[in-house]
Amino acid sequence: MSTYHQRVAEQKRAAILDAATGLFLASGYDGTSLAKIADAAGVSKATLFKQFPTKAALFDAIVTESWQVEDADGPEPPVDDLEAGLTAIGRRYVELLTRPGMTALFRIVIAELPRFPELGEAQFSRGKMPYFESVRRYLSDAKLEDPEMAATQFLGMISNFVFWPSLLLTDWAPGAAANDKAVTEAVRTMIARYR
Repeated sequence: MSTYHQRVAEQKRAAILDAATGLFLASGYDGTSLAKIADAAGVSKATLFKQFPTKAALFDAIVTESWQVEDADGPEPPVDDLEAGLTAIGRRYVELLTRPGMTALFRIVIAELPRFPELGEAQFSRGKMPYFESVRRYLSDAKLEDPEMAATQFLGMISNFVFWPSLLLTDWAPGAAANDKAVTEAVRTMIARYR
């Protein structure tokens, strides 16, 4: 595929994902058809089906993309400096959880779960677990005792303040300073427990 055609395909894919995300948020998973998504994205149904043969495949792609860390190709958090490493991981996690649409994506999954359990599976296995595994791996490399439990504790301390209230409180927006304090306190707690 030429560079031009590859760029066009990537632009169409991005338009499809953006349109689908907007429609899923506005109308729910069940209330959104692939035809509506194609219209909203300004692409043909054939183009949409070529990239995403099913609505489930499209939702999987949205979940996978929503959990991508912005600086994934950047430097790895240092394992020899636990405070600096955990601070970097914690700030990335806050950035991830406070992205526009992340709360709404969770609300869709929760609302549609009784009829479409595969949405919960997609959110868990393609979103949360790969991210969790990267944190667990870091903590294992840093030689922390029980890295799985340590990852659960660390991410839980942050998400319990930064993210979970936003599912129930529409005006929950603690701000950058408060979110950074949540990370700092979680790091201090982890160092006190595991150093």
